[in-house]
Amino acid sequence: MEEDVKFHIDLAKEKMEKALKHLEDELLRIRAGKATPNILDGITVEYYGSVMPLNQVSNIGTPDPKTIVIQPWDKTMFEPIEKAILAANIGLTPINNGEVIRLNIPPLTEERRKTLVKQIKTMAENTKVSVRNARREVLEDFKKLQKDGLAEDIAKEAEHKVQEMTDNYTKKVDTIIAAKEKDIMTV
Repeated sequence: MEEDVKFHIDLAKEKMEKALKHLEDELLRIRAGKATPNILDGITVEYYGSVMPLNQVSNIGTPDPKTIVIQPWDKTMFEPIEKAILAANIGLTPINNGEVIRLNIPPLTEERRKTLVKQIKTMAENTKVSVRNARREVLEDFKKLQKDGLAEDIAKEAEHKVQEMTDNYTKKVDTIIAAKEKDIMTV
């Protein structure tokens, strides 16, 4: 029975960890006024009949904090890459000089910064909901195990562990969001 409890706790931890990782990945895509290749994550282009991530058909770099440079490995890829960036609706217009594609990152307005902060707070709340859902699911599993003969004191101890874990993940979310908010609001 105790192995079952540990299994369910580990499963809940894994779900909470995935929720946190998803939040971190999403936050990397948010443009905080600085050039980062992560802004282009998720953009795909067609390359010889296959759909490929942009970073697998070109070199992507940031020569300065306000510019992203994309250097396609194949000269025929300039137009498809430009179209893919425009279609991704990331708010950046590609500039093609025949050698590289440049994306200039404009400074964020105060209004845009506040909008981004609202957006990341929504992401944080969604992550916290996922963490709480993982807690709820494991608590339901403990109730089932109790019906199958798990001792009440073991179930209570396990519930306490899961609550501590939930609190820790919620604090981690708050810490990550506070850092990102500071990053966004810093001019």
